[in-house]
Amino acid sequence: MVVYSFYIFDRHAECIYKKKWTPRPTSTGSKAQQPNGLPDGASQPKALSAEDDAKLVFGTIFSLRNMVRKLGGQEDNFISYRTGHYKLHYYETPTSLKFVMVTDTKSNNLRIVLHQIYVSLYVEYVVKNPLSPVEHPRGVGVNCEMFELGVEQFVACLSSIRFCKRPI
Repeated sequence: MVVYSFYIFDRHAECIYKKKWTPRPTSTGSKAQQPNGLPDGASQPKALSAEDDAKLVFGTIFSLRNMVRKLGGQEDNFISYRTGHYKLHYYETPTSLKFVMVTDTKSNNLRIVLHQIYVSLYVEYVVKNPLSPVEHPRGVGVNCEMFELGVEQFVACLSSIRFCKRPI
């Protein structure tokens, strides 16, 4: 399993933590391609800044979560969605923190993994840290070396594990 990126959003829609490991794959068809991997006649796509990328991810989860709640009721939850190139996993805490992980399409549901990151890393190293702010105003993010190291190690272990689908 490949993890592309990980985001944490607070209840004010601010991205308080973001980490990218590998870039998401781009679409490559059977058409003739330029040396840069783009089809002939296609222009180079404009790369998004990290801030714009985080806003785009939040807008996507906000829209999908609201759509799921309107179609299915308040009891239904948005968990993940898959495209042809990546899968986005979502977990929302009771305090409205939103944990988002973008992985390859072959990964299983990672809601439990996101919950473990929240309980084992975020609560332990950020919430219980007296030097960490309770609120993160104006996008002031999580600045805790132990949390960052824990996320790095957690994702490294996660990436080395092969998830097998159990037969029914």
